Amino acid sequence: MLKDALHLELTPGQAAQSHITHMVFVDIDPQYDAAFDDWYWNTHIPDILQCPGWLAARRGRCIEGGPRHVAIYVITGDDAYETPEFHAIKGFGPFADKVRNFTRIRIEARDQQG
Repeated sequence: MLKDALHLELTPGQAAQSHITHMVFVDIDPQYDAAFDDWYWNTHIPDILQCPGWLAARRGRCIEGGPRHVAIYVITGDDAYETPEFHAIKGFGPFADKVRNFTRIRIEARDQQG
């Protein structure tokens, strides 16, 4: 269960395209929580949304059943992972050595036929 709604807004054109939902779950040492949140909101999300293929992003807190910090992205497909822009900013930046329990889940959007 995630605290607060994690509604991702896409333009009508983006919504009509096939996409992948890319979810990241992590824990971080509590003493770094505020700094991690600041970096994630003000540096990482703006940077990642400048990368080709990364369409939308939201964050939340898991309140039951998993690591506490949750980021949910909508991407165009596997090609989004292969750009030089993404390779330049991927990861947890200054918090890489403080992250624990990293989990990534990828969900392919499907219509009623698939």
